[in-house]
Amino acid sequence: MNTLIEITALNQDLLTYLAIDLVIAIVLLGTMRFVSGLSAKVNTTQELAKEDNFAFGISVAGSVAALGIVLTGAITGETATSYLVEAVGMLAYGVFGLILIKVGRIFHDKLALNQLDKNALIKEKNLSIGVVDAAGAIATAIIIRAVLLWVDGLDLSTFIAITSGFVVSQAILVIVTRLKERQYAKNNQDDSLQEALSQGQLAIAIRYSGQMISTALAVTAASYFFSYSPETLVINLLGWLIFGLVMTVLVAILTSVAKRIILWGINLVEEVDQQHNIGVASIEMAISISIALILTALMA
Repeated sequence: MNTLIEITALNQDLLTYLAIDLVIAIVLLGTMRFVSGLSAKVNTTQELAKEDNFAFGISVAGSVAALGIVLTGAITGETATSYLVEAVGMLAYGVFGLILIKVGRIFHDKLALNQLDKNALIKEKNLSIGVVDAAGAIATAIIIRAVLLWVDGLDLSTFIAITSGFVVSQAILVIVTRLKERQYAKNNQDDSLQEALSQGQLAIAIRYSGQMISTALAVTAASYFFSYSPETLVINLLGWLIFGLVMTVLVAILTSVAKRIILWGINLVEEVDQQHNIGVASIEMAISISIALILTALMA
C-alpha cells in the first residue's frame, strides 16, 4: 500500500481533503433531490417510483448533474490552508451553487420559456420539458463553475462576483432563446417554439438543449481573457457579457457550417421540426456541444 501511495503521489493530507469534499458533495447531492421535490411541490419517491414520471426523473437528474459540475469548481484540495477552510469553502460554494441553480431555473421559466408552465407539464410527464429543464440547469452550472474557478478567495467580493456572473449568463441564455424562437418561427410558418415543446416534441427539445449547453460553454471562454479583481469587477463582468455574446455568435456560425457538412443531404427543418426525428436532433446536439468544447479548449 505504501508503494502504491508513493507511485500515485497520494499523501495523507490529500486523502483527507478528498474525504471532506466527497462527504460534503454527497450530502449536497442528496439535498438537491429534496429541494427538487419542494420546488415542484411533489413527493419525489412517489413521483419517481410509483408514478414512474420519467420527465421528473430527467429534471432531477439534470439538477444533480448541475450541482456536481458546480462542486468541481469549489474544490481546492491541498491549496486550502486547512481542513476547516476546505470544508467551509466547499460547503459555502456548494450551497450557494445549489441556490443559484434553482434561481436559474426560475429565471429560465419566467424569462426564457415564459409561455409555458414547466412544473405542470413535468407533472403531466412531458419528456420534452424535462429534457429542457435538465439542460437549462446544466448550462447554468457550467457558467457558475467557470466563475468559481475565476474568482479568488472566500469573502463578500467573491460571492458578489459569482452572483453577477450568474446574472450575465442568464441574460445571454435568454437572448439565445429569443433568437432560436425567431429562427423556429421563420422556418415553420410562425409557429411557436415554446408551444412545440409544450406539445412534447422531443426532437426539438434535444436540439434546443444542445444550443443552451453550447452557449454556456462559449460564455465560459471569457474567463480565460479577464483576470479577477474586486476593484475592476464591473468592467470585467461587462467584458464577460460582450465577449460571451461574441463567442456565442461564433459558436453558432461554426456549428451551422459543421451541421451542413456532417449532415449533408439532410433537411434539418423537415426532419427535426416537422418529422420529429430524434436521431437527427441528437446529432445536432452533439455537433453544437462539440464545436463549443473545441473552441473553448482552443481559447484556454
